Amino acid sequence: MTRKSFATTALAASLAFGSVLGTGAVPARAEGKFDAEQTRDIEAIVRNYLVTHPEVLVEAINALEAKRTADAAASQKKTIAENSDAIFASPEGTALGNPTGDVTVVEYFDYNCGYCKHALDDMDKLLKSDANVRFVLKEIPVLGPQSIEASRVSLAFRKLKPESYGEFHRKLLSSRGVADEKKALAVAAEFGVDEAALRPVMASPEIAADIASDNETATALGVNGTPSYVIKDEVLPGAVGLDNLETAIANVRSCGSASC
Repeated sequence: MTRKSFATTALAASLAFGSVLGTGAVPARAEGKFDAEQTRDIEAIVRNYLVTHPEVLVEAINALEAKRTADAAASQKKTIAENSDAIFASPEGTALGNPTGDVTVVEYFDYNCGYCKHALDDMDKLLKSDANVRFVLKEIPVLGPQSIEASRVSLAFRKLKPESYGEFHRKLLSSRGVADEKKALAVAAEFGVDEAALRPVMASPEIAADIASDNETATALGVNGTPSYVIKDEVLPGAVGLDNLETAIANVRSCGSASC
């Protein structure tokens, strides 16, 4: 048994102990402590009850997990509401698809994330099939120095040529091998933006602030991997696939929440 499962079972046992007490099987003591004999009697009663009714432990564990899940979802919704401007707002060029779409999908990604590369196809299929989706890209280079290099070039490119950022993003993310400064600069050159133009922007405090801001928001949301999506009031961690994205979008249109 792992430490976590032992702790959960122990907590469940204490909850079950409360159930035993609630049955009246153990005499209540108004004040003071139980003496040694009473303590042994109570322990025997509780043990016998749990052995005879092990389903109580399962019920307690299920109830605990359900409460934890509900509490986490409520906390997540609160965090999204408190950070909505930072999450859903986007500088010029960052939003793909319909700029006034009725549902916004935010993706946090890293240029060296293999799952993000696979998820690129989900994004393109979604934008092709749904003309009323606004898709916002957020760069959080969490996979090391090379990812930071690529994002510095990418964000500088976005400031200089925002109308081509979406295509730049597709080209760099779908490229083979490690995405670093050299590769990102080469992709930028294909779109007519050379290194001499990019260097001053890459070194500007604004680029560092953009990366720091999106990382800070992602941390507040509990995002600890890429890709991760935010749709309306919910974080969808991981490469959830096109079907799940479409379901969440349909739910927003149906009931105003990513989960109805």
